[in-house]
Amino acid sequence: MVASAIFILDLKGKVLISRNYRGDIPIRKIEKFMPLVLAAEEEEQTLSPILSTEDGVNFLYVKHNNLYLLAMTKKNSNAVTILLFLHKLIEVFKEYFKVLEEESIRDNFVIIYELLDEMMDFGYPQTTESKILQEYITQESHQMEVQVRPPIAVTNAVSWRSEGIKYRKNEVFLDVIESVNLLVNSNGNVLRSEILGAIKMKCFLSGMPELRLGLNDKVMFETAGKTTSSKSKAIEMEDVKFHQCVRLSRFENNRTISFIPPDGEFELMSYRLSTQVKPLIWTEVIVQTHSGSRIEYQIKAKAQFKRRSTANNVTITVPVPEDADTPKFKCSMGSASYAPEKSAIVWTIKQFQGGKEFILRAHFGLPSVKNEDENQKKPPISVKFEIPYFTTSGIQVRYLKVVEKSGYQAFPWVRYITQNGDYHLRMPESVKTAKLSTI
Repeated sequence: MVASAIFILDLKGKVLISRNYRGDIPIRKIEKFMPLVLAAEEEEQTLSPILSTEDGVNFLYVKHNNLYLLAMTKKNSNAVTILLFLHKLIEVFKEYFKVLEEESIRDNFVIIYELLDEMMDFGYPQTTESKILQEYITQESHQMEVQVRPPIAVTNAVSWRSEGIKYRKNEVFLDVIESVNLLVNSNGNVLRSEILGAIKMKCFLSGMPELRLGLNDKVMFETAGKTTSSKSKAIEMEDVKFHQCVRLSRFENNRTISFIPPDGEFELMSYRLSTQVKPLIWTEVIVQTHSGSRIEYQIKAKAQFKRRSTANNVTITVPVPEDADTPKFKCSMGSASYAPEKSAIVWTIKQFQGGKEFILRAHFGLPSVKNEDENQKKPPISVKFEIPYFTTSGIQVRYLKVVEKSGYQAFPWVRYITQNGDYHLRMPESVKTAKLSTI
């Protein structure tokens, strides 16, 4: 991993800030970047985050708002590592400036140069934790009268946590959040389903504690030669990604998640399960058109999860023709409204208990008469929801232990949440012969 130089450009390719770390590539080579981008756009190619010149100069870049953040290298470097560094650079800048855009770059030249010097040395990434950087690089750090001493964490093995942290009450909060991605065709068949999960933590712990987290991980049970009970099941996680604080060697050896956590809020890990997911909130729509003058909808929503669980803030968005007007609604639960900017019915149910089923009937006038194109692509139905104390995958936190040399007692809190991700159901064809009851 070697980056020769880092640049921040505007959308026209003008250099706002640059930092040359190695001096092995002439800075003027940056002038070749925008022509490469424009040439790729003209050829209607899918833009790659890596562009190369004929003389072997590589540009690795990330586009954010109205900026390009770019690394230039001539070595056979690890492209993924460089791109990850650019994303970390964006995170750190957003921590400092809240919004990262051209104006915030122009207003903060001094602090940006100091961050670039601390986060990379001779082309190699160094400290990238914003909380540690904020301890000794502040908005006033350009005043050279006082020599600021970096915290021990910068040279310590645990670079993401400072020493000497103290709390009157030691607590750790753990949230298991799962998002369900689902695509159902117009015939009711599930085309795609997956679960994207994340374990997020808030740690308010004194000293340098070590935490150990145990999950109902299938591989862990198999490694230990244990069997699961009939009530609990083991899950097999894919694409597992950890925060840098996790000791990967221990996880690879015995599937133990052991770590010294950063202070405050962070994401411990993320995972994916490509499993067949039963639609949690099933939606059926019957569309009835009447000779181009009016259109009726019957929308049925059913909660296909256990009765002891409840989905909060459910929003079902059903597309309607762009020229629809004079809406009328009748629903058995919640409230319905017409959103003309979306050309859609928005049905909101504040609390949707498991096993329940509700119906909404809607009627619209169609003032303009036009031939309906059966092949015209219709937007899908989208569903938003959040179900607390529930996980689709069945993941469970078996234990969360806090060990610190002072021996204090810590209070762990665990919460489960399932929510929608890309949750869509395609619209059925309209029915022109059946008759629905009018409102």
